[in-house]
Amino acid sequence: MKSAVVVGAGIGGLTAALALASRGIDVQVHERAAAFGEVGAGLQIGPNGVHVLRALGLEAVLMARASQPQAVDMCDGHSGRRIASVRMQDARDRYGAPYVQIHRADLLDLLADAALAAGVHVHFDSRVAPEDPRMADVVIAADGVRSAFRSALVPGIAPEFTGQVAWRALVPAGLVPEVLDPRRTALFMGRGRHVVAYTLRNASVWNLVAVEECADWTDESWTAPALPDEMRAGFAGWCAPVARLLDAVDGGHRWGLFAHGALPRWHDDGTALLGDACHPMLPFLAQGATMAIEDAWVLADCLATSQDVPRALAWYEGARKGRTARVQRTAARNARIYHMSPGPARSVMRTGMAAVGAVVPGGLLGRFDWLYGHDVTRGAR
Repeated sequence: MKSAVVVGAGIGGLTAALALASRGIDVQVHERAAAFGEVGAGLQIGPNGVHVLRALGLEAVLMARASQPQAVDMCDGHSGRRIASVRMQDARDRYGAPYVQIHRADLLDLLADAALAAGVHVHFDSRVAPEDPRMADVVIAADGVRSAFRSALVPGIAPEFTGQVAWRALVPAGLVPEVLDPRRTALFMGRGRHVVAYTLRNASVWNLVAVEECADWTDESWTAPALPDEMRAGFAGWCAPVARLLDAVDGGHRWGLFAHGALPRWHDDGTALLGDACHPMLPFLAQGATMAIEDAWVLADCLATSQDVPRALAWYEGARKGRTARVQRTAARNARIYHMSPGPARSVMRTGMAAVGAVVPGGLLGRFDWLYGHDVTRGAR
């Protein structure tokens, strides 16, 4: 295989482009936007994703822009009481790579710089449709949660609204001094809702994600504007750190959370889906970007290994399908845990979390060995 077209210059698309170009393949990326911009907010990249970025030569620049949380503190939303902690500072020793947090725009910048330096050609304001004549040996559809290529490949499959709405917002740290420990990620849980807060860009800004169960259908978009008062209303009466952070919000975005089932197929003879185009993730495991990064490495490895493109795409699907489906299921299960109503079941669950974190070797982090300990760079198939 000598040439590839990547549709979409997001994290998955650019990682795929770089991985292919590093294997000597000519890559053309087509992006609908007119340019890269300050899009999105914070991302969490697990050790499994850092392994790929390291293999692509990006670890040093990644670590210069990212932060490494000491822990994820799981807290009661109303009282603020810490229930249990996941020691993320142990990730490097346990998995050989750290757990990091980074602004999406910063990750896109470093991926774009590396891709361009590797000879990738990026075409902005450029739309490629499934019915267009094939322009390369393979087309990689990294065109996101509303993928036109997915609709063409597997028509008639519609996502299901989960009854949950999420808000994203950024708050300058100077507006909320000492609100929380900037070295730790905070997860505040309550009946039918939760809030996640962590810092970005050398602790200069707090990244907030707030999720609330809501019967109203909301468009599946990452960029729909949200009214701060609406965001605050859903968390009235919560603990002081949450109240202070939400009071400082002056804008943000909201989107409806939709469940996407596993697709029956990810490819045809010359086109493959990647990332959100084939396995959109609910944000309750913080693995959406990392799964796309893993996809990109595996797909590039398969295509570089075989001169038979359909066979390579079949290898890719076979290598990735089971793992991404498990991540989707685990993320959905986490939503139920975070949003449990007060009662005996929640008390037992929280007591068990505290006990595991305190006495089990590896603590709560060890429960994620299957996820964070997986390194696709050691063998794609």
